[in-house]
Amino acid sequence: MSSVPERSEIDEAYRWDLESLFADDEEWADAYEAVESDVPGLAEFEGQLTDDAATLSRFFEEYERLMREVANVYTYARLRSDENTQNSDAQAMVTRAKALATRANSTTSFIEPEIQQLDNDDVQALMADEPGLEQYEHYFDDILRQKPHTRSPEVETLLAELGEVTGAPGEIYNMLSNADMTFPTVEGPDGEDTQITLSNFVSLLKDPDRAFRQRVYEAYFDEWEGVRNAVGTAYRNSVKKNEKLATARNYDSPRAAALDGPNIPVEVYDTLVETVRDNLDTLHRHATLKQEILGVDDLQMWDLYVPMVEDEGPELPYEDACEYVVEAVEPLGEAYQSRMAEGLDSRWVDVYETDGKRSGAYSSGTYDSQPYILMNYQDDVNSMYTLAHELGHSMHSELAADAQPYIYADYTLFVAEIASTVNETLLTHHLLETVEDEHLRRHVLNEYLERFRSVLFRQTMFAEFEHRAHQRSQQGEPLTSDALDDLFADIKGDYYEPAVLDDRIAREWMRIPHFYRAFYVFQYSTGISAAVALVEAIRDEGEPAAQRYREFLSSGSHGYPLELLQDAGVDLTEPAPIEQAIAVYDDVLDELDALV
Repeated sequence: MSSVPERSEIDEAYRWDLESLFADDEEWADAYEAVESDVPGLAEFEGQLTDDAATLSRFFEEYERLMREVANVYTYARLRSDENTQNSDAQAMVTRAKALATRANSTTSFIEPEIQQLDNDDVQALMADEPGLEQYEHYFDDILRQKPHTRSPEVETLLAELGEVTGAPGEIYNMLSNADMTFPTVEGPDGEDTQITLSNFVSLLKDPDRAFRQRVYEAYFDEWEGVRNAVGTAYRNSVKKNEKLATARNYDSPRAAALDGPNIPVEVYDTLVETVRDNLDTLHRHATLKQEILGVDDLQMWDLYVPMVEDEGPELPYEDACEYVVEAVEPLGEAYQSRMAEGLDSRWVDVYETDGKRSGAYSSGTYDSQPYILMNYQDDVNSMYTLAHELGHSMHSELAADAQPYIYADYTLFVAEIASTVNETLLTHHLLETVEDEHLRRHVLNEYLERFRSVLFRQTMFAEFEHRAHQRSQQGEPLTSDALDDLFADIKGDYYEPAVLDDRIAREWMRIPHFYRAFYVFQYSTGISAAVALVEAIRDEGEPAAQRYREFLSSGSHGYPLELLQDAGVDLTEPAPIEQAIAVYDDVLDELDALV
C-alpha cells in the first residue's frame, strides 16, 4: 500500500528554510507581541493624516515598518500551518496572526478616506513640500480613483474589523478539504491498495489502467458527495459575502468590485469568455484526438487527464527538474537565471508531499524574506512544470522587491500568472529544442497541450461558472448544491462536448479552492495568453524584448497592470493575444497528432 511520509522523514534539504522570517516559534511569538503592542500607535495619526506633508511622511514611515512586521508574522504562521494542517499549535498561530492583521488593517482604515478628502492639487502641494512623498504619486492616484467606492472612516473601520468573519467561508472550506476529509484507498493496477489524496488525484487519473482510473474517479467524487451540504453552504455564503461587500462599496456587482481593485474593466473578462467560447472547436478537437489515440469508444471524465502517448510518462527526479527549469530561462538573462539557481540551492522550496501538508502548490514570502514555494512533487513532468510555474512567481517577487519600495513591491493578481506561465512556455521550447529523448519529448508536447487545456480553457470555464453563479444569486435564485451541480454540468457540457458527462462530474465545482477568491481564476487564462505573446517576442527579438519583460516584472504594482503589460508589448483589452494563444495550442495539436 502506498503511503504518505511524515514530515520528519524528509531530508532537510527538501524542506523550506523559514529562518529568513524567524528562527523558531519562540522568536515568532516575541515578534508577535512586539507588533501587537505597536499597532495602537498608528491610531494617533487619525484625523490629522493630511494636515501637513511632514505628518503624512512620518506616518508612511511608521506604517510601512509595522505592516512589514505584520506580514512576516502572518506568513511564518501560515507556512508553519501548511506544513501540517493537522498541527493545532500552528493553526492557533494562524488564528492569532490573522487577528493581528485584521487589527492592523482596522486601525489604519482611515488612510484612504482621509486621503480622498484631498484633490489632485492638494496632493501635488504635499509632494512639493516633502520630496520623499513623490514616490507615492501612483499610490495617491489609485486611492483618488476609487473615491466613489470608499466609505466613511466609521464604515471602513467596521469593514476592516469584519475581515476575519468575511474570510470564514474560505477558511472553513480549506480546513474541511485539507484536514478533515480523508479520501479512500482503491485497488491499484498491481493489486495493492492506493491512497487517494487531494495532491495525487490528478496524477492517479493519468495512469494507463482505465479501470483503475475509473475507481479513483468514482471514489474521489463519492467522498465529495458526503460533504456536499457543508461545501454548498460555504460557497453560498462566500457568494453572499461578495455581494454584501460589493453593495457596501457602491459597486453594481461583486465582479465589478473584484476587478476594480487592479483597475481592470469587466470587458476584459467578457472578451476572454467570448473569445474562448468562439474557439471551443479547438478544445473539442483535443478531446476527439485523445479519444482516437486512446482507442476508446467514448471519452469518459476519467480519461481527460491521461497522456496522449502510448506509454507511462518518464520519471523526473526533483534535481533533474531543477536543472531543466534553470536552463530554460536563459533567454531572460544571466542575472535572472543565476538568481533562480541560487534560490533553489537556498531551500526556497518545500518539495515533497507529507502527511497533513496542504495540497497543491504556491509561492509565498514577504518583502523582507526569501521566497517560499510549497510543492507536492510527484517525480513527473507535471510536477516539473508546476515547479517552473511557482519559480516564475518567486522571481517576479524578487525583482519587484529589488526595484521598488515596499508600497509597490507586491503586484496584482492580474499580472501574477504571467510570470509563472512565461517560465512554463520557455521550459517547453527549451525541452523540445534540446532534449533528444523522444519519450520525454512526446510527454512534453502532451504536457504543454494539457496546460493549454487546463489553464486557458478550463480556467475560463471556471470563470464563466463563477460569474453565472453570482448573477443567479443577485437575481434572487437560491444557490443550492443541486442548482450549482446543474449550472456546472451545463457549462462543462459545452466545453467538453465530445466527452461523456456523468453525474459525478457535476460536483467538480466542490473541489475548486480558488472559488473562495472570487473572480480570480480568469487571470490564469489572460495570463497564459499574455505569456505566449511575451515569449514569442523574446524568441523573435532577443534581449530587447527580454529587457522589456524584466522591466515589467521589476515594476511590481508601480503602475496599472494593463498599462504595464502594454509597455511590455501585450494588449489584453483586445482578443488578439487570446486568439494567438489558441492558435499556438492548435499548432501543437498538429505536431503531436503527426508524432503519435
